[in-house]
Amino acid sequence: MIIPTVWIVTLIIFFMIRLIPGTVVDLMGAEFQQVSQAQMGTQAIEHALGLDKPILTQYGHWIGNMILHGDLGNSLWKGTPVINDILKRWPVTVELGLMGIIISQLIALPIGIYSAIRQDTWGDYLARSFAILSLSIPTFWLATMVIVLPSIWWNYAPPLTYIPFNVDPVGNLKMFIIPAVVLSLSMAGAIMRMVRTMMLEVMRQDYIRTAWAKGLKERVIVFRHAIKNALIPVVTILGGQLTLLVGGTVIIENIFQLPGMGQLVLSAATNRDYTVITAVMLIFAVGLVFINLTVDLTYGFLDRRIQYR
Repeated sequence: MIIPTVWIVTLIIFFMIRLIPGTVVDLMGAEFQQVSQAQMGTQAIEHALGLDKPILTQYGHWIGNMILHGDLGNSLWKGTPVINDILKRWPVTVELGLMGIIISQLIALPIGIYSAIRQDTWGDYLARSFAILSLSIPTFWLATMVIVLPSIWWNYAPPLTYIPFNVDPVGNLKMFIIPAVVLSLSMAGAIMRMVRTMMLEVMRQDYIRTAWAKGLKERVIVFRHAIKNALIPVVTILGGQLTLLVGGTVIIENIFQLPGMGQLVLSAATNRDYTVITAVMLIFAVGLVFINLTVDLTYGFLDRRIQYR
């Protein structure tokens, strides 16, 4: 199903982006009139950009170049290959996304497990309250408060000038840690609730009661027998949340001024740079399709009863 899914995605991306009010031709016409006295007509701009051809012809040309030559096209504004901008920016988005996922798991898994095995204690109530709070706070609001409030109270603001990892690893991690924590909180809340629910269900199973009756220690029962079965629905939730990282990185990258793919998409959407938007969205879509495939294959590792033929 990967091939037809990706093909349908290319259709949706290519045609939907052109339904946004205002075209790149209008923006360029206004820009040219402000910058110079050259009266470049609308038809001349459309011809220069190749937008005067029928939209199906444009799609066929784009998809053909991509399949046959691996060419994602050139930016309508800069005229440079889109792949160059993507190669510069994708490490920022990947680093932010991976840090967000890792931090969310480091928060959610221990708290969710503890909340389940200590059901209806004060620790459980605090953990559940934390999860609901994490889910309720909008990411963009929290990111804004993280920047504004410390600057008012302590005259401190997170570093907003991008520091490459190969230049200063420590400075790079300092720059990414706060955005990654903000990005991870909503994910952590959802996963924590799912971990708690599934652990409670698994801990009531007959084989867990048998393990208790044999006199096994709680640590052995939880980590050797219960966690694997409890993680199957959690992996499904995690795979779905990876799709949310695409939208989340757009917001976080722009608030914290991180030059990643999210910032590139927003800039391209503002300028109606169709080629850049379609290329970036296609890469995101293909990545997410393979992530979902990986999640499905993970089930067989977690539960040996699941086999793929």
